[in-house]
Amino acid sequence: MERHSGVSIMTDIKDPYHELLAIARRLSVIRTAGGILQWDLETKMPPRGIQQRADQLALLDVLAHQTIVDDRVAKLLDVLTGERALASMSEVEKRNVHLMKKAYNEEAALPEELVKAISEQSAITVDKWKKAKAAKDFSLYRPELERMLQLRKESATILRDAKGMGSDYDALLDIFEPGMSAERISEVFTEMRDGLVGIIDRAAASGTEPDLSIVSRRVPVEMQQDIGKAAMSFIGYRTDGPDAAGRLDETEHPFTLGYYDDVRITTHYYEDRFMSSLFSVLHEGGHALYEEALPREWIHQPVGNPCSYGIHESQSRFVENMIGRSPEFLSHMLPRLRSMSGSALDGVSEKDFILAVNAVVPSKVRIEADEVTYGLHIIIRFELEKEIMAGRLSVDELPQAWNERYDEYLGVEVRDDSEGVMQDTHWAGGSLGYFPSYALGNLYGGMFLRKMDRDVPDWRSSIARGEYAPVRSWLAEKVHSKGNLYDPAELVKAVTGESLRVEPFIDYLDGKIRAIYGY
Repeated sequence: MERHSGVSIMTDIKDPYHELLAIARRLSVIRTAGGILQWDLETKMPPRGIQQRADQLALLDVLAHQTIVDDRVAKLLDVLTGERALASMSEVEKRNVHLMKKAYNEEAALPEELVKAISEQSAITVDKWKKAKAAKDFSLYRPELERMLQLRKESATILRDAKGMGSDYDALLDIFEPGMSAERISEVFTEMRDGLVGIIDRAAASGTEPDLSIVSRRVPVEMQQDIGKAAMSFIGYRTDGPDAAGRLDETEHPFTLGYYDDVRITTHYYEDRFMSSLFSVLHEGGHALYEEALPREWIHQPVGNPCSYGIHESQSRFVENMIGRSPEFLSHMLPRLRSMSGSALDGVSEKDFILAVNAVVPSKVRIEADEVTYGLHIIIRFELEKEIMAGRLSVDELPQAWNERYDEYLGVEVRDDSEGVMQDTHWAGGSLGYFPSYALGNLYGGMFLRKMDRDVPDWRSSIARGEYAPVRSWLAEKVHSKGNLYDPAELVKAVTGESLRVEPFIDYLDGKIRAIYGY
């Protein structure tokens, strides 16, 4: 038997396994190259380059597709999934083979022409979304969105059969959160919604009135950039110096893209909402730290990827909210924010600042939502996605359905489609099934937080002193180091000892808001 990356494998299957890993490496390089092109499309690419970039991204997606569906891959998997071969493998080797087999089965079911069409349409639709959002005109965007959703539905039907899923929508959810069904999400979200509504009602009945003007005072972009640098420095996300693996840029919709040694984040600046950029930097920084801390020995292997989008969102929302909106972090940052924001925070007490940042106020825009009402934004999108995939909701009906749901669930009136159905880029890019990951990430984060409270009981004191290292080390050891060794449900159990539960997140949120609002 031979040692491989700290594990053992029988000599007679050594060569096929190594060959499969070589193919996985090629696949990883192609996809990460595409990611950088996607980053450039969103940040630096001149407007006329859109069709050229669509062609480039489509070519890389087709190359990735051809790489995984090659006959040689099928033959290698036949050898490596034999009973005798699997019996000789380590946990890591089995997982690599499993993930390559899953990818092969799914990609082999999709026609190359469809893969190319989806990739091209994604770039074109995102470009049209940006223009339509700026113009506040859904009609400019509607034809391209309809085409994007049509292609996604076509792929979902194929994947449903290939994966043996119960519905087309389940086939898409599995892309982002393996093993999670729409039925299970509905159950979890119903319990989550009840818990969130209870907190909203208690905060409203408390008589406490946050001064929202505190977080809407004007702060120039140049000052906000310095605040962003301070946030990145706090969590240890480096964009300067010879060892830097990241960068921060501005874009319409904040996102993170990258892999191991090149992980880039973006933000958006609003002069009258200066805390928005601080929290988007923390959010995207949480994503980036996850990517940067994946096990070095697993780079370019399937097991060396993040576990799922929901686990990814658990890391970003953990840093943004459970750390960034904590009284301890805000107390630590307030003196620095005062010095970096001109006179914006003159006369503002620590208590009023913490209350304003954590105000429970229904709003129209997801990325500006408070920590409590945020989950309702996700439930709305989840319900609309189910209706789209079931054929009960057309693109023409989408804006009205969106507005009605926001009125019903959050009691807010949407004035135009830019702050309504066009506020997010996900559907433009074809990412149906992604949105539930945000709320699942909150629930995973609640479970991780409860475990961290037991393992690192003084972490709040460390944050108040400006020390993020204990939290970062715990997340790296318990979550990041596992890569894609487990499906999300298994990872949550490995970290916490329990299956997915809603109660830890609701308890955390209720305890925090109760202390701040005094109910």
